[in-house]
Order: sequence, then structure tokens, then C-alpha cells
Amino acid sequence: MSEPAVAVSEQARPVDVAAASARRWWILAVVGLAQLMVVLDATIVNIALPSAQRDLAFTNADRQWVVTAYSLAFGGLLLLGGRLSDLVGRRRMLIIGLIGFALASALGGAATSFAILVIGRGAQGAFGAMLAPAALSTLTTTFTDPAERGKAFGVYGAIAGAGGAVGLLLGGTLTEYLSWRWCLYVNVALAVVAVAGAMRLLAAHPRDPDVHIDWPGTVLVVAGLVALVYGLSEADTKGWGAVTTDVLLVAGVVLLAAFVLVERRVQHPLLPLRIAVNRFRGGAYLAIGLSAIGVFGIFLFLTYYLQETLGYSPVTSGLAFLPMIAGIVAASTTCSGVLMPRFGPRPLIPAGLTFAAGGLVVLATQLGLHTSYPGQILPALLLTGAGLGTVFGCALNTATYGSSAADAGVASALVNTNQQVGGSIGTALLNTIAASALASYVLTHGGPSRLILAQAAVHSYVVGFWVSAGILAGSAIVCGLVLASGTLAPTGPPAG
Repeated sequence: MSEPAVAVSEQARPVDVAAASARRWWILAVVGLAQLMVVLDATIVNIALPSAQRDLAFTNADRQWVVTAYSLAFGGLLLLGGRLSDLVGRRRMLIIGLIGFALASALGGAATSFAILVIGRGAQGAFGAMLAPAALSTLTTTFTDPAERGKAFGVYGAIAGAGGAVGLLLGGTLTEYLSWRWCLYVNVALAVVAVAGAMRLLAAHPRDPDVHIDWPGTVLVVAGLVALVYGLSEADTKGWGAVTTDVLLVAGVVLLAAFVLVERRVQHPLLPLRIAVNRFRGGAYLAIGLSAIGVFGIFLFLTYYLQETLGYSPVTSGLAFLPMIAGIVAASTTCSGVLMPRFGPRPLIPAGLTFAAGGLVVLATQLGLHTSYPGQILPALLLTGAGLGTVFGCALNTATYGSSAADAGVASALVNTNQQVGGSIGTALLNTIAASALASYVLTHGGPSRLILAQAAVHSYVVGFWVSAGILAGSAIVCGLVLASGTLAPTGPPAG
């Protein structure tokens, strides 16, 4: 009688393993959808802004607040959102974040005034700060085997890297054929699918009694990040020498320095410093932040170039980025899933940054008033996409490597924080440099005639690409020095 029981048990075991493996990949689909919602909003609303401004009749001075409200709430609350994910459970925070993000998007899409739109965008940022760390930490604790983890983070990195370009294409399409409001409403449809998947696939976890909220650290880091992000947005609009800019940036640096001192002394820190000082994770955080600074240039300047110089429509401009998206997806999945388990992050991340810098150098040297897209822009996009895909796939995998389940949320939040602050620095720095280059070109070439203005615009983009390439090349050197050698070892069994 015992033999059949043994046979059944042995046959069932592979089925159980296969079912668990399939469940993990469905979890990846849910997490990827949640991440797509967050990264889409970095660019999709920018495409919709001119139409929203005409519809709601707000001024150019007010326009920045549609972007700033989101970035302030998102950047300022990320670390708190990550720790709340560790405290109350990743599943619960993911679902709360998805539902809140959808409701905030619906509010913004239905806005009848500028104030309601800004409130909706701020609420999007706040719930995004809950959603993003919960999504990444869910992935971190679900995939622990290096081979599976590499494939999963390759897909996640492809979404993170390509989401901005997808936002340009989707935003242009929705704005042109439906309404700017659908650039916000689209999140509701995505959230419905993601919430249904999360409720079905993710196991509930009890509150972790070992995780506590560090309120002094929370106040300092929220205030510091808000001051820093707001200061950078002011630098973008009012200049680096403005009193408001200087005061906010100094206050942000001082508050964040005080936060680090507090975290070294409190019993239950919001951000345990051991997370950042590990060479694998520290190098990955640097790669994510520095690449966000440099990569801003290609989305902003190339979009303007395609539309204002070559006369592309918003939809055509979005389609022009598709080869770069393909490069990101191919490189991210290949490098994270195939090369990372064999070589580790140290050779791959600097190589990716170097390739991306090379793509920007091609753009900087080839751009003119009548540059050919197939012959000159397309090869640069493919090279840049391959480089960025390598960075995102490998760095996101490495940034959460080795963090305990109790720290997974805040380790994931640090990824998003670096990306947000890096993007804000890139926005302010590269916009300022490009504006200065444009003004200088006009001044030294005989005044603002139509031809001179067109040439000055292209010159400003070229300068922006050179600076971005320099930042990425310098980042490759820094990350090569900081990252540890070796491969990522298994970190434990998958979480249920």
C-alpha cells in the first residue's frame, strides 16, 4: 500500500515546482505592470501638457507645477513608502499604492481647474512612493535563484529603461487621437489589471514586529528630499543663482546630512546604512543615479529636435524611439539573465554606461538641420538603447542584492530615490546648459533671425548631448572603481 503513495508523491513534486515557478512569472507580470504605471508618468504627462494648458487656461509659470507636484511627493516620500512596505507588508502596500494611484489619476484626468490637476498629480506622486518600493521589493523577495533573478530583473529593467520612451509614444497617441485626459485615465485601466493580479497571486504577510518607523529620520529625509527636488526644479526655471534655488539646495543638503547622522545613532533607522555601504549595492545605486542624470538629455533634446527641427508629429517622434526601446529590452534581458550570472555586475555596468555615452557622442557629432534619421540617428539610438538596457537590467538586480526581507522595501526605495534625484539634477543641469548654449550662439552669430534660431537650437542640443555623454563616461569610471568583483550568490528561498 505504501508504494503507490510514494509514486504519487514523487510525481506531484515536479508539478508543484512547475506551478510555483509559473506563479513567480505571473507575479513578475503584475510587478512589471505596476512599474510601468510609475515610469510612464515621468514622460506621458509632459506630452499632454500643452493641450491641458489650453483646456484649463493656466499660465506658463504655473505649468511647471503639474510636473513638480508629482516629483516632490514621489521623491520626498519614497524612503517612507519603502519602510511602510517592510512594516505592513509588500502585498498590502502594493495594492494600496495601485488603488490610490488609479484614483489620483482619475481625479487629475477629470480636472476642471488647474488646482484639481495639481492635487491629482501630487496624490499620484504620494501613492507612487508607496507603489514603487513595494513592487521592486516583491520582485526581490520572489526571485532569489541567480538565473531566475537575472531573467526577472532583465524584464523589470527593460520596463524601467524603456518606460520613458513608451510614455512619449503613448502620450502622443492618446493626446492626438483622444484627449490629454487619457494620459491620466490610462493608469486606471492598468491598475485594475494589476490589483486583480496582486490579490490573486501574492500571499499576505503579517506585520513585521522587528520593523519600526524612525520618525526623526523620516521628517529629516522627507524635508531634505523635498527641498532638494524643489530646489532643482527652481534651478531649471529661475536659474542657479536665484535666492530660492540656493536656499532650497543648501537646506536640502544640510537636512540630508543631518539624516545620515541620525541614522547612525537611532536603534531602528529608516535607512540602515549597511544597505548603502555594500559595494555591490552602493555601486548599483551610483549607476542608477548617475545614468538618470545623463540619460535625461536623449529624451528631452532628441524629442525637441525631432519635432521642432525635423518637423515630426508627437506620434512620429514616439515611433522614432522604438528602436531604442528594442535595444533596451534586448540588452536588459540578455545581460541580466545570461551575462550577469557568469561575469557579475562590475564589467557589465561600466560597459553599458560606455555604450550609452558612445550613442550620445554619435548624436553630438552627427546632428544638423537636415540629419538623416535612418543613417545617423537610428544607429545612435540602437547603441544608446543597448547601453542603457545593460545598465538598468544589471543595476536594478544588483541594487537589491543581499538585502534582508525586513529591509527589502527601503532598499528598493533607495533605487527609486536615486533615479528621481538623478532625473531632477539632469533636468535642471542640462536645461540650464542648453539654454546658455542657445543664447550664446545667437549672440555670437548676428542676432535672432529664423535661420540663426534654428541653428542655435541644434547647437544647444549638441552641447546637451556632449555633456550627457561626459556624465555617462565619467559614471562608467566611478562605477568600475566602486563595484565589487564577482557574481551574485543565491540569497535564500523565494518568498511566498
